[in-house]
Amino acid sequence: MADERTRYFRRLSRLRGSARRWSVTAGGLSGAAAVLTPYAGLGLPDAAWAAGAGGALVLAAWRWIDLRALAAQPAPPPLDPAEAAARSRAKLVAAVERLPVGPGVLAEVRRVRSRVALRGTSAAEPWARLDRAALTLAGMTGRLTGLASPAVLEAAEADRSLRDLADRVASVERTLRLAPAESRPPLAEAHRALTAQLEEGVTAYERLVVAAAGYVAGDAHPDAAHPAASRLTEATDLLHGVASALTELRAVNAPLRTP
Repeated sequence: MADERTRYFRRLSRLRGSARRWSVTAGGLSGAAAVLTPYAGLGLPDAAWAAGAGGALVLAAWRWIDLRALAAQPAPPPLDPAEAAARSRAKLVAAVERLPVGPGVLAEVRRVRSRVALRGTSAAEPWARLDRAALTLAGMTGRLTGLASPAVLEAAEADRSLRDLADRVASVERTLRLAPAESRPPLAEAHRALTAQLEEGVTAYERLVVAAAGYVAGDAHPDAAHPAASRLTEATDLLHGVASALTELRAVNAPLRTP
């Protein structure tokens, strides 16, 4: 999407081109009317030439008036480069999301970017554990229905909160490295508290994923035979019975050999 400044100059260019075209058209029709009217005398065709010339003159005048009014307005200020880059990035993301594999690609790019941003900090290892657990839970989301649906929503909210907490831990840790000696004790205490919260939250998330796996396994009734296996066994027994019956039938109908 073009910014306001680009749209302004684009509209100004269109109005200028339209005014010039109607001016040329009006001049041509007026010249034709001025030449043909004395040459052939007044008649119905001359009225058409005159009407066309008059209409073109009026439209040309309106276009020039609109052009001058727009040109009198101050042009919008140029767009900030950072904002322009953000808009371009948003357009690119929107275009990729419309592709069939777009959401998955964007999710993977965001994961890699977050992992790189936390590299070298104490939040990297808990974040990696959280990411593995989140991917595992995502593979089971389709089966966590019914009573387990609220747990899925809670897990999604916890995932966002823990990732934000990991970013805060990394930010405090980087600041701690640059802080003066007299400012480090409170920052170190805050860093320890945030790290403990992150570890506790990731551990709780992993326990949730384990519980979700247990729910999926229990919902599948692992102690009983799978219905497909039971049906295949019944079909196999049926085929064995049919084959045995056909064998016996052929033995009964076989002609006796004479000695």
